[in-house]
Amino acid sequence: MKLKKIEPRFKEKNNPRVGLITLATDFNIEKDFNEIIDHKKIDLYCNRIHSYNPLTNENLKKMANDITDVAADILPNQKLDCVAYGCTSGTIAAGYKSIHDKVNIAKPNTKVTTPITSTMNALNELKIKKLSIFTPYTNEINRSVIDFFNKEGIEISEFAFFDIASDIDIGKVNPDYLFEILCKLDVSKNDALFVSCTALPVLTMIKDLEKKLGKIVLSSNQTLIWDTLKQINYKNNIKDFGELFNN
Repeated sequence: MKLKKIEPRFKEKNNPRVGLITLATDFNIEKDFNEIIDHKKIDLYCNRIHSYNPLTNENLKKMANDITDVAADILPNQKLDCVAYGCTSGTIAAGYKSIHDKVNIAKPNTKVTTPITSTMNALNELKIKKLSIFTPYTNEINRSVIDFFNKEGIEISEFAFFDIASDIDIGKVNPDYLFEILCKLDVSKNDALFVSCTALPVLTMIKDLEKKLGKIVLSSNQTLIWDTLKQINYKNNIKDFGELFNN
C-alpha cells in the first residue's frame, strides 16, 4: 500500500461567528435566529445554560453564575465575534456589565449583546420614548422591567402580562392566542409595543402586528438579532420582521 501525504489548505477567512447562550428551557430563540440568518454568511453556535424555576430575580441572578463556563464551551479556545445572551429578565437581574465581563473571561475581546440592552439600542435608534409593554412574567419580574425602563427615561402607560412563573410554560403559549391578545392592547398613547421574553413566539407575527396596531412592534428576540447583526457589521437588508430592520 502506498501512503501519500497531502498538505491541507485552510480557509483564509471565516464567516462572522455568533455564540448564542440560551436558557435550557427555551423552545423558541434558536428558531428565531435561524429564521433570520438562515442562508446568510453568518455562523451561529449555541449552548444552553441551566435555568431555575420559578422565575425570580434571585434565580435569574443564580443562572448568570454559569455564563463563563457556558461561553467557554462554545467553540472552545476559538474566537467569537459576538455573544448573544438570551434572557431578557435575566439581564436585568444580573446586570449587563456582569454578563459582559463573565463572557469575556471565556472569550476575551468579544462583543456581547442581550435582549434588554438591544431593546434600548432599538428604542434610541427609533427615537421612541413612550412604550406599551407585554410580558409573560409574574409581578416580581414585571416590577424589575418597569424599574429598568423608568431609569432609562422610557414612559410606560400600558403594561399587560400573563403571570407565568415557569420559563418552560412560557414556551408553550399558543401563538394564535398570543397574536389575538396583542392585537387587543391599547397602544394608542405610545410610540411602540415591546413584547418581552425570548421564549415567547413573537418574531414571525411582528409584521402583521404592526399592520394591525399601526405601531412599531419590538420583541426580545427581534431586537437581539438586530443588534447582533449590527455588532458583526452585517449590512444587508432584512425584510418581513418589522420596521426595526428598516433602520
